[in-house]
Amino acid sequence: MRTLVLAIALAAFWLALSGHYTPFLISVGILCVLITVLVAQRMNIVDKEGQPIELFAAAPAYWLWLFIEIAKSAWSVTRVILDPRLPISPTFTKVRASQKTAAGMATYANSITLTPGTITTGVTGDVFEVHALVKGNADDLEAGGMDRRVSQFEGTATAASERKV
Repeated sequence: MRTLVLAIALAAFWLALSGHYTPFLISVGILCVLITVLVAQRMNIVDKEGQPIELFAAAPAYWLWLFIEIAKSAWSVTRVILDPRLPISPTFTKVRASQKTAAGMATYANSITLTPGTITTGVTGDVFEVHALVKGNADDLEAGGMDRRVSQFEGTATAASERKV
């Protein structure tokens, strides 16, 4: 099933980028997709971690939530930057991730980094070290809302009871 999904995704991506639909180019595209899928299978990278198809259904809701969080955070950072007093309060914090899979941990770390004003600077086991431009951003992370959302997206909605390490 994952092999078929990979082939379809690659073919759709190729067709979207190509823009030319002559018989020769379509046959070359099909050949490239087949070779790529065969190489991926031979390398053993067509697996649950590399292709988490079970997350596809939950992805649009998570992406919408993440987009809204990015917009809110971008507005907050913009206000801080444009304020003549420049009220920054840079801080480091450590938060515990409750995700159970590597894809879930990567999603959480990347979601933190995508949100303006915060960046994941280190990962040790299930503990993320995060730099925040404003103390409030660190407090929001410690409250665990993003951790719960990522766990819900991952399908393991048992968020840790203690976020701050």
